[in-house]
Amino acid sequence: MKDRIVVLGAGYAGLAAAKRAARRLRRTGARVTLVNAADRFVERVRLHQLAAGQRLPDLPLAVLLAGTGVELVVARAVGIDPVARTVELDAPPYTVGYDILVYALGSGSDAGTVPGAREYAYPLATGDEAALLRARLASGKGPVTVVGGGLTGVESAAEFAAAGLRAELLSGRVGPGLSARGRRHVHRVLARMGVSVREHARVTGVGPECVLLADGDELRAGTVVWAAGFRVPGWAAAAGLATDEHGRMLVDRTLRSVSHPDVFGIGDAAAAGHATRMACQTGLPMGVCTGRAVADLLTGREPRPARFRYVWQNVSLGRHDGVTQFTRADDSPLDTVMTGPASAAFKETITRGTVWTMRH
Repeated sequence: MKDRIVVLGAGYAGLAAAKRAARRLRRTGARVTLVNAADRFVERVRLHQLAAGQRLPDLPLAVLLAGTGVELVVARAVGIDPVARTVELDAPPYTVGYDILVYALGSGSDAGTVPGAREYAYPLATGDEAALLRARLASGKGPVTVVGGGLTGVESAAEFAAAGLRAELLSGRVGPGLSARGRRHVHRVLARMGVSVREHARVTGVGPECVLLADGDELRAGTVVWAAGFRVPGWAAAAGLATDEHGRMLVDRTLRSVSHPDVFGIGDAAAAGHATRMACQTGLPMGVCTGRAVADLLTGREPRPARFRYVWQNVSLGRHDGVTQFTRADDSPLDTVMTGPASAAFKETITRGTVWTMRH
């Protein structure tokens, strides 16, 4: 019987893992199946552009997988049985069996912790969410209040302002992973773009057209965009796999589950030491390493530890400005930054290069 490798999720991590495993196992007859809820690859790092009304490249997974031998199943995973080694799906074939499972289901918006956020705020973690927000903004439902001062919140607020919308950013701290120089540049550019920034603002509730703050203020808001944190799917924990307090799968140095060695965990949904920032800079190398490790495991070799390091963070501030924050290997910021049009061009080059890598 041929070995069955099932990859759940076709984001940066999952797509890279499926393609690398298939390439390395091409001569063994192993079967690689990629399960994803949509038939398109979503450039998550560009979702703020889509929401702001820009047109993004169409990236069908069938095209990205052409010639690889990877079988694509468009369905959503709804359960994992690690004893029977099966995954339950919400669409045909409804059940797939595996010998090796790669869990790369990513993360979604964490809108359930604040009353009203799930009902009235617009998250920005998936292509469908970005399209829904785009339609809302196109109907004139402004101004826009962005909750969350991480990279998603900053980039979104800047992109909305560049599109001519009145934007406000509420945050505990803007750009918490940036150096002082990086944060200063972000503040300067947001101010120049007309974005109203309110730091040390803790949101305690969201209404139909308002945001409630811990200090008692009630702010009017035409559209609330929720970028205050992310959460991972609960399927790993529900299946009895070892997870951390956030539900991320605990994995060893080879990215295998510490409780179930026939399961690999990669991308946002995995906790792999310090290398767990939710970013394609983490997910893509995790996928490549895992594809190689799966092939090693099935061909009788010992999987090698995954080795990768952080180098930078790219933050876009509209299409013509940004901050490239250079970092140490553990992702702590250096005092070295690149800003302005050079940073914007650098990020665009990296983003396009990532898609080229996913193709080839």
